[in-house]
Amino acid sequence: MNLMAIKMLRNSRIARYTLDNRAHVSLFGNANMQVRCKSQKIMRSNKAIEINRYQRPEESIGVYGYCLLSIPIATFALGTWQIKRWRWKLDLIKNLKYRTSTEPIDLPSDLDELKHKEYYPVKVKGKFLYEKEFLMGPRSLILGGEAVSEKSGGIFSRKPGTGYYVITPFKLEDRDLTIMVNRGWIPKSDRTLFKMEKKITDSIEIVGIIRATEKRPTFVPDNAPAKGVWHYRDLNAMAKIAEAEPVYIELLPGYSTPQGPIGGQTRVTLRNEHLSYIITWYGLSASTGYMWFRYFVQKLPLL
Repeated sequence: MNLMAIKMLRNSRIARYTLDNRAHVSLFGNANMQVRCKSQKIMRSNKAIEINRYQRPEESIGVYGYCLLSIPIATFALGTWQIKRWRWKLDLIKNLKYRTSTEPIDLPSDLDELKHKEYYPVKVKGKFLYEKEFLMGPRSLILGGEAVSEKSGGIFSRKPGTGYYVITPFKLEDRDLTIMVNRGWIPKSDRTLFKMEKKITDSIEIVGIIRATEKRPTFVPDNAPAKGVWHYRDLNAMAKIAEAEPVYIELLPGYSTPQGPIGGQTRVTLRNEHLSYIITWYGLSASTGYMWFRYFVQKLPLL
């Protein structure tokens, strides 16, 4: 075989090998492409199945859903209402501090004006009528305008706990009028100690905070005037027993008698917890609103 024939044979073999390789690559490349496409379709299908697994079928919200929507709406409304209550309490505390810190006024000739003068200090001059005084309680001791439960005060060495107010009629000097004065607090365990105090029989000038009558508080027993039992301020009933006008003042601390009741029993601090209520109601509204949106709008299960 000559050299030319050998070269032609070798070139034909190389060409056939190349064609075979191209056919092989084309055949298996297409196969691999098809396998890859099928795997991607399966992955997308599995992903869709996974998503659909957590999604609920389309359905209308219905009456039940709208009833549940009332929960976040109602809690939002309560939070808004608590904002109004919070502002009202701040104004009340501010007004209370203003009234109790003003200069003492004279007792008006028209006693009806006292209805609009509660918590104002008033100065009067006259004599105490000790023989007609009585107790009202049980009540907690008030120091610095705030009720305390475990604090000694005055001449008492024991922890006061609960006690009674000493209500004493006071005969005015400049007019024929008798009012009632809360001279202060005595402990329940030492109700007889105040009787040992030095009585002031001379005419004196005192200053006290004007207080109005009050309705019977919840869970508090009724007064029993015939038995001398008083649980709350019923000024009209108390005035009949004391033979006085339904005018009631609470003596300031500086006018207490030595070894006598602890004066200054006017509570001027008020609890203001409306801010915590605001946070609570708005928090409930946000959480329940999100749960409702997730379940009824996004159609996702609750976690």
